[in-house]
Amino acid sequence: MTIRVAINHRTSYKFDRPVSMSPHTVRLRPAPHSRTPIHSYSLKIKPEEHFINWQQDAFGNYLARLVFPEKCTEFEVDVEVIADMTVINPFDFFVEEYAEDFPFEYSKQVKKELLPYLEKLESGPLFNQFLASVDVKKRAINDFLVELNQQVQGEIEYLVRLEPGVQSPEETLEKAKGSCRDSAWLLVQLLRHLGLAARFASGYLVQLKPDEKSLDGPSGAEEDFTDLHAWCEVFLPGAGWVGLDPTSGLFASEGHIPLACTPHPVSAAPIAGATDKCEVEFDFSNTVERILEDPRVTKPYSEEQWQQILALGKAVDKEFEKNDVRLTMGGEPTFVSIDDMESTQWNTDAIGDDKLSLAKTLLLRLRDRYAPEGLLHYGQGKWYPGEEIPRWALGVFWRKDGEPLWKNPEFLARIDKDYGLDVNDAVRFGRYLCDLIALPRRCCQLAYEDGLYYLMQEQNLPKNLDILAQKIKGDLDRRRLARLIEQGFTVPSGAVIPLERSTGWPLEEDQKIWRSSLWPMKRERITLIPGDSPMGLRLPLNDLPELAEKADKVRPQRDPFEPREDLAKRSEMPFSTSDTSSEDDDTLGSEDDEESTDYENVVRTAMCVEAREGRLHIFMPPLEYLEDYVELIAAIEETAVALELPVIIEGYEPPRDPRMQKLLVTPDPGVIEVNVHPSNNWEELVATTTSLYEEARLSRLSTEKFMLDGRHTGTGGGNHITLGGATPADSPILRRPDLLRSLITFWQHHPSLSYLFSGMFIGPTSQAPRVDEGRDEMLYELEVAFSQMSDGEVPQPWLVDRLLRNLLIDITGNTHRAEFCIDKLYSPNSATGRLGILEFRGFEMPPHSRMALVQALLLRCLVARFWDKPYQKPLIRWGTELHDRFMLPHYIWQDMKSVVEDLQAHGYPFELEWLAAFEEFRFPHYGRVQLDDIEIELRWAVEPWHVLGEESSSFGTSRYVDSSVERLQLRATGLTEGRYILSCNGRRVPMRSTGRHGEYVGGVRYRAWQPPSALHPLIGVHVPLTFDLIDTWNGRSIGGCTYHVSHPGGRSYETFPVNSFEAESRRINRFETVSHTQGPFTPRPEINALREFFPNQQAPRPMEPPPEESPGEYPYILDMRSPRRK
Repeated sequence: MTIRVAINHRTSYKFDRPVSMSPHTVRLRPAPHSRTPIHSYSLKIKPEEHFINWQQDAFGNYLARLVFPEKCTEFEVDVEVIADMTVINPFDFFVEEYAEDFPFEYSKQVKKELLPYLEKLESGPLFNQFLASVDVKKRAINDFLVELNQQVQGEIEYLVRLEPGVQSPEETLEKAKGSCRDSAWLLVQLLRHLGLAARFASGYLVQLKPDEKSLDGPSGAEEDFTDLHAWCEVFLPGAGWVGLDPTSGLFASEGHIPLACTPHPVSAAPIAGATDKCEVEFDFSNTVERILEDPRVTKPYSEEQWQQILALGKAVDKEFEKNDVRLTMGGEPTFVSIDDMESTQWNTDAIGDDKLSLAKTLLLRLRDRYAPEGLLHYGQGKWYPGEEIPRWALGVFWRKDGEPLWKNPEFLARIDKDYGLDVNDAVRFGRYLCDLIALPRRCCQLAYEDGLYYLMQEQNLPKNLDILAQKIKGDLDRRRLARLIEQGFTVPSGAVIPLERSTGWPLEEDQKIWRSSLWPMKRERITLIPGDSPMGLRLPLNDLPELAEKADKVRPQRDPFEPREDLAKRSEMPFSTSDTSSEDDDTLGSEDDEESTDYENVVRTAMCVEAREGRLHIFMPPLEYLEDYVELIAAIEETAVALELPVIIEGYEPPRDPRMQKLLVTPDPGVIEVNVHPSNNWEELVATTTSLYEEARLSRLSTEKFMLDGRHTGTGGGNHITLGGATPADSPILRRPDLLRSLITFWQHHPSLSYLFSGMFIGPTSQAPRVDEGRDEMLYELEVAFSQMSDGEVPQPWLVDRLLRNLLIDITGNTHRAEFCIDKLYSPNSATGRLGILEFRGFEMPPHSRMALVQALLLRCLVARFWDKPYQKPLIRWGTELHDRFMLPHYIWQDMKSVVEDLQAHGYPFELEWLAAFEEFRFPHYGRVQLDDIEIELRWAVEPWHVLGEESSSFGTSRYVDSSVERLQLRATGLTEGRYILSCNGRRVPMRSTGRHGEYVGGVRYRAWQPPSALHPLIGVHVPLTFDLIDTWNGRSIGGCTYHVSHPGGRSYETFPVNSFEAESRRINRFETVSHTQGPFTPRPEINALREFFPNQQAPRPMEPPPEESPGEYPYILDMRSPRRK
């Protein structure tokens, strides 16, 4: 993801008379040791009449010596440098063992060679004082240099100084300000006085405007900027010269292009010379221009491209409206922590403290953005086998009609704040609420923990164990017991209010009443089931008497297709007045003990009011009708406001209803998942997606991860996209089953739609396998199912589910793990599965919001295209070609090109270049090498991961995933057919023509590392991979490159990359162009080479290249694991 820039530096002198000019020396050419790749360089001099002679000084710097034979009236030096801003990690170096810590002594020979760089100037009192303040205790040399560099930067204020020359260190310290050259010379002298060799560096500084503002510290330049600059370089044995920039306090990297590095600033002056005495008009300019930008995930599109994308989205919306498609689009994007990529909660575990904290922050920001008058709900999520506790689910709910669901956000308590509330506040709250909804106060009943159970647990503990001392480090049961002992067995945990609506909706106003009852218990009080979950999950429902025969009847769930009326406005919800005269009663003993005879049935659903950790939690009961839930929430808010008690709403969510919008933040293994509310049109989708990415980033959540070797990936949790309608009856998929048939068929015909947007784990055992990656007969059965579908709208919404439910599955029959998931389309299991939603589960999380929107736009274009003209073609049997040819980026891109051409042919001007950022993200470029007219490029390719057989582990029975095999693509241009071949570690790579003259593509599959559990565990690693370009006419390797899976210098990374720059530098370091096979190519012993022996006894020279191997089932790649085929 290189940015190529053109630096233009012009220096102009205009004289008031013709003058003679002495020979001038110009030091404005990038030095030979510049680490920034220099693409080209140009130097123009005025006047035209001059002589130029290129030289190198004693320190290896380039000098242009200019001689002017005639008098002149102007002198102008115009320099252009074209450079690639390839990321350089300034800390990626090794030092000799004796120099790892400061202070250290150079060896005798090295010190002798560095004498000019150890010369010290006479110091003054301020310099000595500053030198004495430097901490010289023993520590890592890196840490010492960072601290000293920042110490100088903090001490000296930067200013632009046009006077010639360099201030002395004493003068710079006295003024406490100076230019870049003054700070650099001060640091040079400090390092020399501390025993380190240092030199003065003059060069160009290039600072490019960042694509995104930094969350921590300065973001960098506001605009692209370049200027002459000065910094310091220190010599470290083993690492060489390391650049330090005291002006910024940073190490020198790709933006620092050295022109001259010398022991003294006077030898590094950009221009040196003399003229006759005259008046001079001086002028200069420094500009930098981006001339080439590879697609990158931080800026995937130019503004012009983005406007075209927005225009196409609006055009598709008009077509949807014209054809009455009624499509809504949602999704399930996932995020990871910016600050922590290594802990288990961001890799394998679903639950973690930091994850919950970040999820809360994100939830509040999303509430403020989407629904300031919405309801925050803290519910229980999924609970999978093997997990100690259930997962949480944080939600925001709001009404679509614009009416407030919760008007006073200050009375929604923060879940991480202690308000000092206790059970008395819970009882007071419950009684006030009973008054508002016209229920007897006696229905607010106290609930207690099961003291007998916990006492028995305490008796079973070892005699010498202090349970209170074990409350922190003990297991869950011990922590529960310790908490209860501290609280006391006679103190209630909270209040229970049995609650239900008398009958269903719609009703007359006078019939809309709440019902409740007492809970007569054998133990004469409500005793909760042991545990530490909310009270509402531990109610002793099985202990209730069997009197409530009518209440026990199972009522069917509300039909999602049932028409709904408008919800009542908040201002039109009347409540009874509360009698607060007995608010201070803490128990129910003050009420009349005579059991009420108004209720003949026991109400088995209940709302719980519980004080936990100083916060008041309201556990909502299950309610079938949204109207009831909205009214109960209004009553709770009225109570919270009246009693000034902020509450946390938990328990059951509002019932699913098209009049209610919701957004959920939930945990998944390694990620936080956001279930985004559906958008009705393109404009809403753009606003929602953009704001979600922005709020997540401000919450310190990221959309990307980096592996140890620098590989750039998504979050790993995916970005599932959902298609549906405003109501289930509006769903285009239910109304037109042929739309789903078209999507499945088109996806099956174009594997690029599966692999360009996928994550790293693909294949038949992945989370979202293709329909043709499972059983061999699946495509035949799909064609049978498709034959039973008719074009156009159908009156049976269940048809698509019945036809495809048993076909859109993985190889184990799991309906959820499929590329096209119809679990929420029209499932027969429950009303919550009949939502008319189709879920695309094969998409990985794009790192940028605009990439996610382009992904969604591609889907919207396909839906519009198939709604107008259904796609009904025979399914293709790809066979092994699917995991051979379509694993290589070139063929994926060519297939995607045909997808785009199909859309364009049907009137949708979707551009292939809009997907270039996906190609760079999914298939990162590792390096290129130019050998005469031939260029070889190396790219990452797709490799399916396979789940292995079951094994016993410390966690029980496990099934490991074999990720030890990787794949690369080689692309060569400029090859002469029949002359050149490419080999990898001595084996011929099957290169196939792309259709362009001289361009060929091939793949290599290899074992990168050797885990204890793997497919073919006896096969060792094949790295490093040495690629040779062999000229068959002379039997020599004329060049090549080498790819490493780890640092070629043996560096073992202990931490993940901190950002994309470090990750890119790690990738770059693993590619080198100086290690091809030397000399004539020598075939391996098992290959019959042609040899010719000469009478003069010269060594035989083999002329035969590695033979072409039989392709077998995978003709597009060389599998290094397989034996050579003849």
